This record gives sequence, C-alpha cells and structure tokens, in this order.
Amino acid sequence: MVKEEIRIKRVIVHIMDGSVGLPVLSDEEAEISSDFSDFLKEHISRIMSGDDIKKCSFYKEQSEVYKMLSQYDEEFFVPISRDMASHLYEIMNSNIDIPPADLVIARFDHRDVPYLAILKMNYKTLFTHKTVKGEGGENANGIIKHKTLLPAESQRLSEAAVVNLNTLEPYAIEKKYDVNGEKTNYFTYLFLKCSANVSEKQKLNVVCRSVESIQNSHFDESRQYEENLRAKNIIHEELEENGGFSVEKIADRIFENEPVLKEAFKEKMEKNDMVRETVSPQSEKTVKKYETQVLKTDSGIEIKIPMKEYNDPGSVEFITEDDGTVSVLIKNIDRIRARI
Repeated sequence: MVKEEIRIKRVIVHIMDGSVGLPVLSDEEAEISSDFSDFLKEHISRIMSGDDIKKCSFYKEQSEVYKMLSQYDEEFFVPISRDMASHLYEIMNSNIDIPPADLVIARFDHRDVPYLAILKMNYKTLFTHKTVKGEGGENANGIIKHKTLLPAESQRLSEAAVVNLNTLEPYAIEKKYDVNGEKTNYFTYLFLKCSANVSEKQKLNVVCRSVESIQNSHFDESRQYEENLRAKNIIHEELEENGGFSVEKIADRIFENEPVLKEAFKEKMEKNDMVRETVSPQSEKTVKKYETQVLKTDSGIEIKIPMKEYNDPGSVEFITEDDGTVSVLIKNIDRIRARI
C-alpha cells in the first residue's frame, strides 16, 4: 500500500492510559493537518507493506469489532470508535502487561476502496526540556521524563489493524503479552476475535529454520556449513529472481538429491500447515539478510560474504585440508580497509 495513494478522510484519538483508571474518549473527530495526515499515512503504509502483517478472518458470532463494523456508516464513525476503544480498554485494564497507548482510528481510502485503520500507539518514554518561570520572571530550564510520547513515523507499531470496509477483511500486526500468565496475541485473540494466518516473515523463518535443523541433524559437521550455504543461496535466488517461492519448489531444489531429507522437511511443513504455502515477502528489510552469507568459526572469527562474491570462484574459495580443517581463501583483493 503506497503512502501517496492513501487518502485520510476522518480521524479520532482516544487516550488509553491505565494509570488514569478510565479511558479518555473523544467526543469529536481530530483535525487533520497535513503533518498529522503524513504521520498516519506513513504508519499505515509501513504496516501494510511489512512482512509482519497477517491476513485475518473475523469470528463473526463472537467478535464485537466485527458486529460494530458490519453496521458501519460514516455518521456513526465517532460512536463506533468510542465503543471499540472501550472494548479494548476493558481488555487492557484486566491485563496490566499490555502497555498504555493512544488509540487512533482513521477512515481512509486507497485506490477508491474504503478502509478503517485501528492504530494502537504505545507510549514511548523520552526526555525533554521544561522551562519554569521564577517569581521574578526569570527562566529556569530543566530536563524532565515524558512518558506519553507517541511512536515516530520511522518506528513500527506493535499492534494495529486495517480493515477493508467493503469485505470486512482485517489485516493485523501484533505482539504477545502476558495474559493470565501466558504469552498471548491478545490483539487478534481477545480484541478483534479473528483467526490469523502466518505472516510472510514467519513463513520464511519457518522454512529456513526447518531446512537448517534437518541438515544439521543429518550431515556431519564438516558438511553442514556447505549445505547450509548452498540452501541459503537457493533461497536468495528465488527471492531475487521470483520475489518468493512455493514451499514445494524450495524443497525440490534444496533436497534435490536427498529424498529422505525432503520427506523430513515435508513433515515439518505439514506440522506448520505450510505444505502448499507460497512465501512472498514484500519488505526489503526481510530479504536483505539473505543477500549475505555469514560464517562463524569455532575460534570466534566471523566472515560476511555478499552472495555475488560467494557465487564467483574468482572471489572466494573454501578449501578442505588433509587434516579435515577448512580454509577460506579470499582472492583478487585490490584494497583492504580497516575501521577502528
């Protein structure tokens, strides 16, 4: 979702600070200045373009939020937002580990499709200055701790949802907090009451960790690093050339000559309900870690090799010595720089 294509229509802000004892609910919509609009667009775009986003589906009979949105009308924007804020505050008030926040609810359009953004902006604690006037009119400047600052545009929110108002299809990002002594995704489980698919980032991590686990348990130590380097290179190729991959295809490529390992990988994917999944990350940040091979030796040396150089025999070579140790030969170096 491109920031420039988002049109903010209306916004309201509710204060969800547990230390107050009650939510401070707004009776009126907030004024939308150009700076405030850009601030919201940046957060919405960041949420919808990230790989932490999860496509969800409401439990229609149980979800209070779904019932509110199924009756949504522009003239009811304020009362519906107040009901949502009250519902969320009840959950927060019963679970003290859920952090206080401002709840920003925004109606926006993207390519003529109406959406509702539910943005829980957890407070940040930072220091700022304060000026106090003395009795004689003199200024006394000091530093105070400000506990209710909102996340900057560059920071990703921990909990938020964006709902397509035509289809009532929600998308969510969230973080687990302690609920009754157990780490829980309260935002989808208790507030939205919806099922959530695995995010693209989670799917990619599951595939990579499964491949690594299987290869490390099957191959001896001298071969593990070779197979893991090869597997990461294959994943990088698929991401770079095709923008993603099917789980089935990546299994065929990585375990092409290892049917036993391929079956073990398939079993892991079945346990995660991912056998027929496609992994398609959107964020450059997610993909970037696969652009470099990272080696760590038992002596504590760490080597980072860009994939382009890894695939060039004229740049780097791995040599297995007669005694079983491995040497890494870096070739054709014109310049070396060292940083202190």
